[in-house]
Amino acid sequence: MNTNKFWTPYLGAVSLTFDDGTRNQLELALPALDKYNLKATFYIVPNGAQWEECRSQWERVGANGHEIANHTLSHICSNNFLGKTGGLEDRTLAEIEADILAAQQRLEQIAPHQKQWTFAYPCYNTDVGRGMSRQSYIPLVARHFIAGRAWGEHGFANQPEVMDLAHAGGIATERMSGHEMIGLVEALASKGQWLILVFHQINGSRLSVGSYDFSLLLEYLHSKRSQYWTAPVVEVAQKIAAYQAANALKF
Repeated sequence: MNTNKFWTPYLGAVSLTFDDGTRNQLELALPALDKYNLKATFYIVPNGAQWEECRSQWERVGANGHEIANHTLSHICSNNFLGKTGGLEDRTLAEIEADILAAQQRLEQIAPHQKQWTFAYPCYNTDVGRGMSRQSYIPLVARHFIAGRAWGEHGFANQPEVMDLAHAGGIATERMSGHEMIGLVEALASKGQWLILVFHQINGSRLSVGSYDFSLLLEYLHSKRSQYWTAPVVEVAQKIAAYQAANALKF
């Protein structure tokens, strides 16, 4: 199978995604993206003081062509991540769905022009419950969203013809150099795969990428825009969903 044909005239696709919807992203990531005329996906948690303070700014971000996307209302992770009870092991599918839909209601108010939406699993966790009662909430995400971004193995990206859009693999970029991120593009997108890079902060205190390294990546993607399609998750997912529907692929 020659996967390169899927993206014609491009070799492959790249999506830049940002989790949590922080002020850091508004102040440092967005100006760099705009400088190189690249559009990204921002997975926002529409809750708390920072959300209220930045809400009007996120409205402008969405109006400017970036994707506003769902990262739940409460950012519920596994107890192992939280270091305490009350996480996904102690929740039900109904509780998680209610939290996701509450976030969606708020997000649709700031980006009413968006017709389809994508989701990112907090902490890359996709299950609720524990032991024999543990259940995946991927089917729930598939019901409400065109795509859900989870965790992917480093060095592997998404194969568009056969992937499950409800569990699209993303590669975390924290502490990566610009050359390493560029290397992932050259190694994976050049082979017809869809590379989803996951960012949190730029020059931040945790889960961070340096501004110099981020700019190196953006400059590279801009210079190679005729070879690699850099687009928000929802746009790439729409192309893949249309292909899979036309070829009767069911997941």
